[in-house]
Amino acid sequence: MSLGKEQEAFMRDVAKLLNYLHQNGYEVRGGELERTQAQQEIYIKTGKSKTMNSNHLRRCAIDLFIFKNDKWLTQKQELQKIGDFWESLNEKNRWGGNFKNFLDVPHFERR
Repeated sequence: MSLGKEQEAFMRDVAKLLNYLHQNGYEVRGGELERTQAQQEIYIKTGKSKTMNSNHLRRCAIDLFIFKNDKWLTQKQELQKIGDFWESLNEKNRWGGNFKNFLDVPHFERR
């Protein structure tokens, strides 16, 4: 599948995730979707990322800041059900809360 088609499929799944969140009483604030190589290098130097192979560089990752009752949810256990839903949408979808070496709970991506 071409990168453009992967981006389109990713955004369809993001729409499903946003609908799921809103239907279940969550509020969402958007974060980063597209990232430049220069920004990625800064994130590596500051410890916010560990790779130059981020799916943000291909516009196949998005950071979402999720709230419930005006509380920003930042803990893996608070977001696990949402991460599981995201990963159930497509075998290529990965949630940063399930990363082995770097916990990144706002991160939703398509490999």
